[in-house]
Amino acid sequence: MDGIPHHRRGTCRLCGSGNLSLALSLAPTPPANAFVPADALGREQARFPLDVAFCRNCAHVQLLDVVDPGALFAHYVYVSGTSPVFVRHFEDLAAFLTGRFKPVPGGLVLDIGSNDGTLLTAFARAGLRVLGVDPAREIAADATARGIETICGFFDPALARDIAARHGEAQIVTANNVFAHIDDLAGVVEGVRTLLAPSGVFAFEVSYLLDVVRNTLFDTIYHEHLDYHSVKPLVPFFAAHGMELIEAVRVDTHGGSLRGIVQRKGGPHPVGASVAALVAEEERFGLDRIETLHAFARDVEALGGELGALLRRMKAEGKRIAGFGAPAKATTLMYHFGIGPEWIDFIVDDSPLKQGLFTPGMHIPVLPSSALAEKKPDVLVILAWNFARPIIEKNTAFAKAGGRFVIPIPKVEVV
Repeated sequence: MDGIPHHRRGTCRLCGSGNLSLALSLAPTPPANAFVPADALGREQARFPLDVAFCRNCAHVQLLDVVDPGALFAHYVYVSGTSPVFVRHFEDLAAFLTGRFKPVPGGLVLDIGSNDGTLLTAFARAGLRVLGVDPAREIAADATARGIETICGFFDPALARDIAARHGEAQIVTANNVFAHIDDLAGVVEGVRTLLAPSGVFAFEVSYLLDVVRNTLFDTIYHEHLDYHSVKPLVPFFAAHGMELIEAVRVDTHGGSLRGIVQRKGGPHPVGASVAALVAEEERFGLDRIETLHAFARDVEALGGELGALLRRMKAEGKRIAGFGAPAKATTLMYHFGIGPEWIDFIVDDSPLKQGLFTPGMHIPVLPSSALAEKKPDVLVILAWNFARPIIEKNTAFAKAGGRFVIPIPKVEVV
């Protein structure tokens, strides 16, 4: 993984201003999904800064250090279809968008960052033509083989023009948990505008900055996530690119997400009251002031102190500690709080793409959940904390045998 191209930008990704200030500095980490096989354990992995900047012009919050997206996404290991929670979420999202915006039967739906095609499968069942765009080679090829045509690449204005020429205009364009991953957001929005039918909509979901700050969800900050979106800066950003944010609603995925719906400027759909309502809530909370982010940084350090004290006490009592779930955000949490192999013996994860590998940088082994019965840890730290309840419910045998769960975020809990 050494030698990954990386650069630091000097302007805001949304408004182009150079009036940027450091809001929060987390420990540098390797790319959060850069799991390694056993034969690569001897090679040290490159680490990159996790410095969070605040734009004093438009209040957008972002990383300035950009790691080459080809290195981050070409061999991606996350797939939506392994999570029943996300399968249901995407089914509900497809039903909502088709019910609300009434795409014509057989109309085109394009999903940017389509992953394994879970969302597009739901649209296809509703009688719509579907097309995915995703840079992860193996995942894109597998989705295509299963009948969800997926272009392997990055979405940009040139690809948008090519898709429009080959497939026609899109009734719906979606980008779920990807609109925060893109350095050239302006180029993506220009591409979407090129591709959308006059009455079409662009729907995106991103982790919502208000929830990140309010609930101390600092581990959602990693190199794939270049942007930490809030509604206030997005309104003028879309307007500057001939688009209009017509809905902004909160959804509960990833500890708190924002769903935005956008049309071409002057399109047929009215602007809902949700946009102004969330802007007002953000202003009340102080999300447009850097001091709020400085307070967030102090909350992160307090959380780390509490979790560290708990794990030290458990270790002193002779407890064996394992982790449950190896999501990308675990890399940030473990590096920033200094939780390495001296604390956690192994991590179990249900994704076959991660099993048998070792975590980025820390090199903790990732095993299937059957390892719990074999290795019998005393404590499970739920690193995939947004799925804590289903994980606990699924592992009642561990609890009945005296095992305890530690939920590290949004607050430290022992179950």
